[in-house]
Amino acid sequence: MEILKVENLTKKYGKGENEVIAVNNLSFSVESGEFIAIIGSSGSGKSTLLHLLGGVDRPTSGKVFVNGKDIYSLKEEELAIFRRREVGLIYQFYNLIPILNVEENITLPCDLDRKVVPPNELDELIQILGLENRRKHLPNELSGGQQQRVAIGRALINHPAIVLADEPTGNLDSKASEEIVQLLKASNQKYHQTIIMITHNPEIAKVADRIIKIEDGNIVSTV
Repeated sequence: MEILKVENLTKKYGKGENEVIAVNNLSFSVESGEFIAIIGSSGSGKSTLLHLLGGVDRPTSGKVFVNGKDIYSLKEEELAIFRRREVGLIYQFYNLIPILNVEENITLPCDLDRKVVPPNELDELIQILGLENRRKHLPNELSGGQQQRVAIGRALINHPAIVLADEPTGNLDSKASEEIVQLLKASNQKYHQTIIMITHNPEIAKVADRIIKIEDGNIVSTV
């Protein structure tokens, strides 16, 4: 079943001689439960594309459909609710709340939505994340890899339509990077979670079901 559809998506910055086309008339679709890697060099447009898919930035033209809904037909307040409920975002630098512990950071999206997380569901997720002994720790008491695990938990807790991971291993050493990639793959297999991961590393991308390569805002290959 198709969960994401992109039609003629374009994002331009600047005008006239200063105009830059970051994303150039892209069209593709993603099936529910797919793990997609989008690769490309720095400045290729891959992070801009990810932000457009997640409703973080608005396109110059084109459409993005999630579960059949044109997300850019939504008003700002509706779009904010969509992002909170339907998109799980994982960034390179974790973006954890420093005064919240591991449990509180993970459940934050549900708390904002006034949803109660079943204790057994939270326990299972924390166990999968390997954070059983860190539940009450603050972010500054965790390693980089552990902080990224918390960020992944926060992205998964709300059962979003899609998880968007922007260079999730970019701030980690090779061992922690491998652990994070395998954790994403495990969540894809266990929860059938649809994941779109941005990376500049072709080796990391190999864990995905499909690899889309972008250069200068254009799709140059899909394998």
